[in-house]
This record gives sequence, structure tokens and C-alpha cells, in this order.
Amino acid sequence: MCGIFGLIRTGKSEFPQSKIQPIVNNLFRLSESRGKEAAGIAISSNNSIQVFKQPIPASQLIKKKEYQELFYNINKENESLNNVHPIAIIGHTRLVTNGSMELNINNQPIIKDGMVGVHNGIIVNDDELWENNSNIEKHYDIDTEVIVSLISKFLKETKSLEESIKKTFSLINGSASISILFNNSNNLLLATNTGSLYISFSKNKSICVFASEIFIIKNIIKKFLKNIFHFNEISQIKPNHGCIINISSLVTNTFSFNENKCLVDRNYSNKSTSKIVDLSHFNNTKSLQTKKKTTKRNNFISSYLDQFHQKESVIDSLKRCSRCILPESMPLIKFNDQGICNYCTSYNRIELKGENALKELVSKYKKNNEKPDCLVALSGGRDSSYGLYYIKEILGMNPVAYSYDWGMITDLGRRNQARMCGNLGVEHIIISADIKKKRENIRKNVLAWLQKPDLGTVPLFMAGDKQYFYYANQLMKKIDVNLILMCENILERTHFKHGFCNVKHNRSDKPPYFLGVGDKFKLATYYGKQFLKNKSYINSSILDTISGYFSYYVIPHNYLYLFQYVKWDETEINTKLISEFDWEIATDTKSTWRIGDGTASFYNYIYYTIAGFSENDTFRSNQIRENLISREEALSLTRLDNRPRFDSIQWYCDTIGIDFDETIKIINSIPSIY
Repeated sequence: MCGIFGLIRTGKSEFPQSKIQPIVNNLFRLSESRGKEAAGIAISSNNSIQVFKQPIPASQLIKKKEYQELFYNINKENESLNNVHPIAIIGHTRLVTNGSMELNINNQPIIKDGMVGVHNGIIVNDDELWENNSNIEKHYDIDTEVIVSLISKFLKETKSLEESIKKTFSLINGSASISILFNNSNNLLLATNTGSLYISFSKNKSICVFASEIFIIKNIIKKFLKNIFHFNEISQIKPNHGCIINISSLVTNTFSFNENKCLVDRNYSNKSTSKIVDLSHFNNTKSLQTKKKTTKRNNFISSYLDQFHQKESVIDSLKRCSRCILPESMPLIKFNDQGICNYCTSYNRIELKGENALKELVSKYKKNNEKPDCLVALSGGRDSSYGLYYIKEILGMNPVAYSYDWGMITDLGRRNQARMCGNLGVEHIIISADIKKKRENIRKNVLAWLQKPDLGTVPLFMAGDKQYFYYANQLMKKIDVNLILMCENILERTHFKHGFCNVKHNRSDKPPYFLGVGDKFKLATYYGKQFLKNKSYINSSILDTISGYFSYYVIPHNYLYLFQYVKWDETEINTKLISEFDWEIATDTKSTWRIGDGTASFYNYIYYTIAGFSENDTFRSNQIRENLISREEALSLTRLDNRPRFDSIQWYCDTIGIDFDETIKIINSIPSIY
């Protein structure tokens, strides 16, 4: 969920001290794609560990005076020591999951019990761990603290750093890749349960570099270290492995969390205690249980529900297809003499290609050298989570999971990503957008829409996530794989969104981005006309919107779709995820669909309120056509699925910065089309 990186240079290294800062600056810039909400660094040198962190992007942090002075002072210090003192650096770029970034003590590196550490991932059972270990004191909101605290506890008990790591990772649920410096040990620790750590050593073993992704190290070697490093000798720290590196000699001890041997490392404390100095500016010294301020919902909720039920009674009386459940308000719908809609009569039943065909196909991409052989899109939702399991465990692939975080993945979605990758031991690469900017873009488009509502332009709210495809294509090249797997359910077709723009999608078996060239032009023209009618759309988000259009409709989508080969079974998927992976479900809906997507509850409320149906109706109708459920079951399920998720809508409004009450009032006042 974040980016971690570091560098060690021994005292015997001839590599100039002055060249270290440019390398670290570039490590920060390259890692910033994994998180732009905060950044920090810790430098261990000459019996001190100096820490500097701020709630700003890494590209801004490296320009700070305090950051510059860190390196200036160390350079000056080592010059006086004739370059004989080793130096170890760890850094962090943060994608905020828990613990407000505005409270700087929640940012990383974290300082606790004589340790300075950074963490990439999410611990989903941190509350339980604190409760079960009441003898350790909690100081911060961030989940990273529980890792450091448990390591400290077990280190005191076992006298072995290796065993303390094994014990800690045996207790945590979620994903974790960590790096820790110690004030009483000349070692640097690396450990991971996902494999999201790569390391490389110079030819003479006097300097090493590590980072969350292999391409980051490749870039650093190519730009700064190509004469002293072997470009192709970059090692992954495998899932459920750790590595203890001696800072003075770069002697390493790599170990598996699953080994049974118990080492008593009496030499763990092998130097005089270093002083830990925090140069950061703290804006709060007591952050425990600090909660994000949200707009307080007033007493209108009951009236909102009354209005919903009034609309619901009208919607229930709409004419519907006699085979599926699509209502007469569905765009471009027609009924024949038997009352069957044109979406049913033109529907092509899914013909699965079969698991054997899938296994034969992916076998061409498998690698026998333990390197990644495919990229799997992981939203944190139901189908992509199950898909990752299937690809890893059933197909026997070695996948890298990929997510594009544009600010609308919910905390629940992120936690489920962490559960899957941590349990399966899968490397997870997150490309993080400028989330603050993305959310501001959404806010502007939603406010523009509320001025002149039009069902055809609702997808503008989601335009910012479409670069997902662009970055997937780019990442495939960076990690040197030739296969991208998509795990979207092919029954979840939302072609009606084009229909509201008077564009018909003629392929029920294809995703919406497989429109014909003429229809893509027609769609772009429709949006252009809406922009001219409503000048509020012409704002700072427009370039992001155009970029999203090209990423969705123009660039290649050469992907393998898992559920074109494997039967999609809702019950089997839910059972597998919940029983074996402790997969988390939402509290405001019984459905497991779209619960990791922060936008779905909002736009589906709009569609249902104004048009009399939502994505739920089209999804259930496709299930009917595939004989997966009966029409009566579909009607019953959609009645539950379409209930307003006001808690989720509240989160959406608070997150993008609009007023919940005013927004719901406007939506409820918009004339319906039924």
C-alpha cells in the first residue's frame, strides 16, 4: 500500500558519500507512485539515527531544508572520519490507510522501543493483536506500530531477532513488508509475507539498495550504479522470508518464517546504543483514536427513507420484461408481443471455453525461475479477490497483483486486498494517483452534474479511475510479463450507461470499452454537447476526464478474462473468500458486490431514484438469462440490493467534500423518467 526503500554503504566502500543523496532522491521519486500522501526517511550513521517525515509527497519532502541538512551534516561528519563510517538509510512514501497523515506521528518511519521502521501493507487484525497483548502500550493510530511492538516483545523473550520476526508474522493477518533499524544493533532487517521487497548488492559487496519493486532498483542501477552493480543480479526477498543485514559488512542472514529452528542471537545487541533523533515537526502529540471529521447527518434520514419507499412503490408498478426484470425505463428498451425485452431476445448465452483450455493457454506464460509470469488486476472486490486465489492456487501461476488507487477504493477494499496478498504470498503493486487532486476532480464533476442532472453524464464521476488500464499495460512491461488477467464477472455488464447517451452496445458478451469506432465517436460527441450545455464541467478535471476516455476506449485491452473460461458461481466465491480468507463484508448491505468501490452506492442511488433501476437490475437480469437464478429470486434480491446505502453515500460525500444532506435533497427532487 506504500513504498519502502533503502540503501546501505559500508565503511570500506569507495563509493562517494556525495552521490548517496541523488540516489535517495530518485528512490523517493520512483517510490512516490505507491503513495503520495506522506513521506519520510531515517539515516543511521555514527551512533545516531536521524528521522525526518512530513505529510507531503516525497517530491516535496526532498526539497525541504531539514532534508537537505540531514545529508549535509552526514557528509560533513564522514569527511572528518575519512569516509570510514557505514551509513544505512530507509525511506517511505505513504498511501494512507489508517492513522491520519495530518498527525505526523502517524507517518513513517515510526519510532518505537529503540527501533525505527517502515512498513508497506495493511494489518487487518491490529485491534485484536493489541487486545491480546495488553502488556504492550499503544502510542499511535497506525497499524505499523503493532508490528514493531510485537517484534520488541518477542525479542526480549527469545533473545533472537529471527525468532521474534517469525513469531510476529505468525500472528498478523494482512500484508506486510518491513524494514527496521535498531538503536542497539548494527543490523538492518527486511521481512515480507508478500514478496514486495527486492535487493541488489554491488560487485564488491560494499553497498546495497532495496525497494518495493524490481523496476525501481533497475532504474537506480542504470542511472547511478551500472559500473559497480550487476544489472541482472537483483534478488527478491521471497514471501514469508526475512533478511538480516549487517550494516558494517553486508553479511546477510536470510531465513524462512516456516523454518522450525530456534536461533538465540546473543549478538543481536552488538554496538553501543545509538541516539534516535526525530527532526520532524509534530502537530499533535496525542493521536490515539483520532477520527476523521465527517458531516453529521441530521434528522432528515427518516424523511429520505420515506421518499425512497414512495419511489420504490412506483418503481414496483413499472412494466417489466416478462423474462428478465428490466423495467420500461431502461434506455432503448422494446418489448415484443410476449412482453419479452430486446435485451433478452438479442442476448448471447455465455459459452465457457473451459478450465482445460485455460490451463493450456496459461502454460505458455509460466516461468520456471520463480519470477512473475502474469499480472492480475485486484480491486479488492469479490471477483478479483477470488480470481487471484484461483490463478495462484488452482492454475499454479506466480502472479503479481496490481491495483490503481484513485481515491475511491474503500478501506474495506484495501483491507481485503491485504488479506488476499498476505495469505497467498503475492506481491502487490499499487499505483497511487494524486488522491487529493482526484477527489477534487470528482467533487467538481458531481457539483456540475447536480446543477444540470443528466443520466448520460453520471459516468463522469468515475472518469478518474480509467487510467487503471493505461498503468496496467505499462506495469506489464516493467515487470517483464506478457499476460494480464482480468477477473471481472462477465454478467456485470452496464451498457445502459451508454444507452442514456443514445449509444447502443450490441455485444452483450463484451465489456463496454469494446464499442465500435462510430459509437465511440458518438459517445464523445454526446459528452462534448453536455459540456457546452453545462460549462461547469469545463474545469481543472477536464484533462483527467479526457485521459480517462482514451485509457478506457482507445488504448489496447489485450487481456485474458478468467470468467470466460471458468464458471462464475456466486455462492462458491462468497464461501471460499469468507471461510478461508476471513474476507470482510460491508455492514450496510447483504450483497458482496461493489463493496470495495466507494462510488457505487452513490451512482446506483442516482440511477434507481431517477431511472427506476440500477446496475443490480441489469446484473440479476443476466443471471436469469444464464439460468442461474429465477425471475422471482432476481426481484427479491434487487429489492434488497437497491436499498440506499446511506452510510456508504455519507463516506463518499465526506471524502470528496460535498454536503450529504444537500446532495440527497437535490437527487430526490430530480424528476424521474418513469
